[in-house]
Amino acid sequence: MNTAQSLSALLRRWGMPLSAVLALALTAAAPAHAAPDTIRIGVASAGGGDPLTFGGSPGGVARTNNALEEEFKASGIKIEWLFFKGAGPAVNEALSNKQIDFAYQGDLPQIVGRSNGLQTKLLLVSGARNNLYLVTPPPSDIRSVKDLKGRNVSIFRGTNGHLVAINVLAEAGLSERDVKGVNLDAGSAQAALVSNGVDAAFGGYEWFKVRDQGLAKVVYSTQGKNPALTRQASLLVRSEFEQANPAEVQHVVDVFVRAARWSSEEKNRDELFRIWARSGTPVASWAAEFDQQPLAVRNSPLVDDFIIARYKAVVADALKLKLIRREVSIDDWFDTRYLKASLKKQGLENYWTAFDAKGQPKAGQSVASR
Repeated sequence: MNTAQSLSALLRRWGMPLSAVLALALTAAAPAHAAPDTIRIGVASAGGGDPLTFGGSPGGVARTNNALEEEFKASGIKIEWLFFKGAGPAVNEALSNKQIDFAYQGDLPQIVGRSNGLQTKLLLVSGARNNLYLVTPPPSDIRSVKDLKGRNVSIFRGTNGHLVAINVLAEAGLSERDVKGVNLDAGSAQAALVSNGVDAAFGGYEWFKVRDQGLAKVVYSTQGKNPALTRQASLLVRSEFEQANPAEVQHVVDVFVRAARWSSEEKNRDELFRIWARSGTPVASWAAEFDQQPLAVRNSPLVDDFIIARYKAVVADALKLKLIRREVSIDDWFDTRYLKASLKKQGLENYWTAFDAKGQPKAGQSVASR
């Protein structure tokens, strides 16, 4: 009996087909997981400071403190932060072109990206309940949202503030068509308002600096109003990167959770604002944005019922307003395995309050002061 016949006889005795043997051989010969040389994180902000950083999120703390760089120092993996003046839409383009591995951006552009086929997973929240403001030049006769009818209004389209602005208009009985919308990024909107190029602008905390310089006044704020009129930001990962590098994804999530814990402690409030101020937004602006709001609510990483409900509402509103062309399923988008593992590892499973779909503490929970 020759060698081939002997092998065939053995395989028949074991009941194992030749294809299975080949598969086992290939598996045994497969190379071990090769970690990436660089992890690239895209931020939906032009950023500020030197080096560039951002504020308003625990992610900004991780960036400023080089926490990710320290986490991966032993493995030799480099961390590359990329900032996008074009905000969420520009980040989506970078994801599409595989120029970044993780993305920090707001809810609406994330939904738009998903509707356009971007394969991502939402890992954790990093900046919940961000407020929206309506500002005008100080001498303006605009006193409320209702006064915007027929006026030139800056709205940064495609960002998470866009949809909230539309909902704020709707509460005042107006639609986006009732105003003369001008699509401007944050910096351009400030220049336009100061030079009377627009009558009013919707935006975020960046307007407090302009207000404190006496160049703008805030005529409307979502602070203290319906939580549905807030914006959410979170951390995404490209699905392809996550599948190939689960260990590295876990390390990134661990760092963001540690930053969220530190950023949720009220004893760190002043230091937190000083860290965020390195982005170019003054401490006073952060104090105004977070006034009378618990840090543990704003900086919680939890993907709770409130967050899920807000994302589903964004899908519905974006579809209704034709900002997306088709229904988007998000039930399988939230991948909280890494977050849960990190919370358990760091002993934080019961640290943050989980909220219901309406933004109220779930039964049996309260908002504790940290």
